[in-house]
Amino acid sequence: MPPTSTPTTHRILLLGGHGKVSLLMTPKILARSWSLISMIRNPDHTQDVLAAAEKAEAYKSAGNQTGSLEVLVKSLEDVRSVGDARGVLEGVRPDWVVWCAGAGGKGGKQRTYAIDQNACIYFMRACLSTPSITKFLLVSALICRRSRAPWWSDDDWKYVQKVNEEILPDYYQAKLKADQALVVEGRERSDWTWICLRPGTLSDEGEKGRVVLGKTGGQGKVTRGDVAEVAVRLLGVEGVRSGYFDLLNGEVEVGEAVERVLAQGVDARDGEEFEDLVGSEFLKL
Repeated sequence: MPPTSTPTTHRILLLGGHGKVSLLMTPKILARSWSLISMIRNPDHTQDVLAAAEKAEAYKSAGNQTGSLEVLVKSLEDVRSVGDARGVLEGVRPDWVVWCAGAGGKGGKQRTYAIDQNACIYFMRACLSTPSITKFLLVSALICRRSRAPWWSDDDWKYVQKVNEEILPDYYQAKLKADQALVVEGRERSDWTWICLRPGTLSDEGEKGRVVLGKTGGQGKVTRGDVAEVAVRLLGVEGVRSGYFDLLNGEVEVGEAVERVLAQGVDARDGEEFEDLVGSEFLKL
């Protein structure tokens, strides 16, 4: 049977709560009656999170109550170990965690590695070792592969290589290592689901509601609103299997696209190598 939507109330920690995708995700999460803890770095951003939460009414289904919102002010730059990450988790006690954070190109490559790679891996490992946390969703990037996807065209692969090697090399290396750690170490728990959502170039255009999800081309755009919608839908499906979900705007309605990839067991990890990383020194921080 295909996976079904989960009506149960959940407590979600959203890391990077003031990011553009996170602010769009916030009302969608609350509209499902889920409780949300939005972690932000700057207390001045609290009002932006509260304003986003006020839009939850527009997304609610009949009979749903808006979930509760807490704003946690803490910088990911202060998370320098698994213990630091575990301290955050113990303080807010979520059962699902969403990583939608990043340095955003600010602060140089040192900050990129500190947040996009290290803090992300620390939180993933802390979640993995916390039995009450059963889902971890990582918003990554379509370009983060070291091997060519078998379904990509020559132009796709040339584009991805150019971005990864010439335009965003540090971002690529940091995100790739976080993805690899998630795949390799995520195998350690059978009762734990990880979801790696991998959008193409992000657009601030209005949410289109139509996408290509699962195995996509290697280049293209997707609106931040559509990323938020797909993320929340993937979270809300019971029985979703761990895997890579590449995402671009396309022609298929979002709900149909999600149902299709889950029913068919589509996983965009195909063609990517991980076995050489198991037990290696590479994933040590």
